[in-house]
Amino acid sequence: MHPFMQPVSEIYSLLDQPKNIVITFHQKPDADAMGSGLGLYHFLIQFGHTVTVISPTNWAGFLSWMPGCKKVLDYEMQTARATAVLDTADWLFCLDFNTMDRTRKMAEKLTGLTCTKILIDHHQQPQEEQFKYGISDVKKSSTSEMVYDFIINSGNGNKITKELAECLYAGVMTDTGSFRFTSTSAAVHRMVADLKDKGLEHSQIHENLFDNFLEGRFRFFGQVLLNRMEIFYDYNTALIAIPQADLIKYNVKTGDTEGLVNFPLSIHGIKLAAIIIDRGDERKSSFRSKGGFDVNTFARKYFNGGGHFNAAGGKNSETLDVVVKKFKDAIKENKEQLSSYKF
Repeated sequence: MHPFMQPVSEIYSLLDQPKNIVITFHQKPDADAMGSGLGLYHFLIQFGHTVTVISPTNWAGFLSWMPGCKKVLDYEMQTARATAVLDTADWLFCLDFNTMDRTRKMAEKLTGLTCTKILIDHHQQPQEEQFKYGISDVKKSSTSEMVYDFIINSGNGNKITKELAECLYAGVMTDTGSFRFTSTSAAVHRMVADLKDKGLEHSQIHENLFDNFLEGRFRFFGQVLLNRMEIFYDYNTALIAIPQADLIKYNVKTGDTEGLVNFPLSIHGIKLAAIIIDRGDERKSSFRSKGGFDVNTFARKYFNGGGHFNAAGGKNSETLDVVVKKFKDAIKENKEQLSSYKF
């Protein structure tokens, strides 16, 4: 255990010494988790390392186009094989999560490993004692941007291949809401320009991520927006609560609810948008906000979660009805802040 993480720059000089390396990220990885993980994979294999990417769970089908995705192990489906790889790891890179419990059933295994653990993440309040080296920067747009910085700052920008660029672009583009969020700094645009100079063809990536769904997803969205969305204008808040029956009826798969929480934010005056989904074993929540309402604190206080200032999530074991009531009580407690929104 390490009381304070040492700077990730300390490992730059060690990169050319071949090792067994595992890269992992949070459960149900999004494009930033998978993109940063595979981007780092394409970088590290050029040094002669033996590199394995392990996802704690399955992932959305619209990520499977990413170069290298076919080699990613699913810990829940391939536990014995993944465990054997973890047991021989010299280095473990943990990307896009701040605490081990974000890796679901892998958490206990990762916590018990004695290999060198390295964190690259942009979420608040990281579990620093778990990592020997690391960087945690909430101002960064995405973990993919941070992996790009890691590559450039280590003096290895010449190792950014077209495949590597595609993975990192997918992560930074999605985590910035196609470059609309306030986290989209000038450095983000300089990164994309550099990736373009190195051969990136961005249009195809947008198609792979956003034009790759089945009809049922849109029928599901229609049902949800028509029948499951409540607007609380007194609190400038929108809530979508989805029972498990809807997921079953429309054959909703991992990744199909991606982006749904953002829809109500398009309604004039809405400052807080929330989605609560009954996943059967637990109720999963996502929160998005505009302006000065801190959903990271909101998620931590009421929903066993956390994340970023304007984007966070949580999970509860209570029934959907109970969690919905908890949400309605929570917005009443925060009425002063939520209702003060100036249109």
